[in-house]
Amino acid sequence: MEIFVVLLILVAAAVIARAVMRQRETKRRREVEAAEQLAAVRKAADEDVTVFGEELQQLGIDISGQDMDAGARADYQRALDAYEDAKESVAAVREPDQVKHVTEILEDGRYAMACVEARVAGKPLPERRPPCFFNPQHGPSVTDVPWAPPGGIERDVPACALDAERVRAGADPDSRQVLVGPQRVPYWQAGPAFSPWAAGYFGAFNILPGLLIGTALGGIMFAGEPGYEDVGDGGDGGDSGDGGGDGGSDAGGWDGGGDGGGFDGGGFDGGGFDGGGFDGGGF
Repeated sequence: MEIFVVLLILVAAAVIARAVMRQRETKRRREVEAAEQLAAVRKAADEDVTVFGEELQQLGIDISGQDMDAGARADYQRALDAYEDAKESVAAVREPDQVKHVTEILEDGRYAMACVEARVAGKPLPERRPPCFFNPQHGPSVTDVPWAPPGGIERDVPACALDAERVRAGADPDSRQVLVGPQRVPYWQAGPAFSPWAAGYFGAFNILPGLLIGTALGGIMFAGEPGYEDVGDGGDGGDSGDGGGDGGSDAGGWDGGGDGGGFDGGGFDGGGFDGGGFDGGGF
């Protein structure tokens, strides 16, 4: 009897020890996955800041020696400030959610650049539209084009002039590729860590639910959000912002995809970041 009790104690101790080890292994694995995802999204934001800085430098060369009115100088300074702010912000990123602030700054900085170019050329100020969906590095979009992710439902998405031309011709757009593990993929296939990255670029325009439904990123961001299961498009683009050149970031007229409420909901931060990683699990 005593031997039986001892055996039971030993078995129970072994089971408990194994459970503790598995819990620790799971925790370590999740920590490694989280660190890898943070590195990936931070690298993407850093790449965006670098490209913006290069384009801003080229803009400075292009406008050198040209007469600039007060509006052009103010917009140019706003773009310069955005670059400095974005550099500081990306260096301070410690969590994926913090990347949203970086891409918000870049979105505003690129619009400021577009305003400078228009003012110097004597053209009307551009509309305050969302960035090009396919690659926000392309700057503010100029039109909407019908597009569907592989196997997904077609919807209208904002695009720059070149990507709009490619899509209408049946060619692939010049999509923003981000590093996921050993390979680069379009950002909308990159997984939950890139939700804040996309939010910074598009969140102010309230169009993300319609844009990303049917993509891997959309499936994570809006999982469980009522009203998005059968969304086919992001609306018709609604009324564009007034483009008044005041640099405001509200862009309230661009209402193409609902109120954006799903963006702050469970799909945005609920569980996806720690689980599944970038290996496609849960997509």
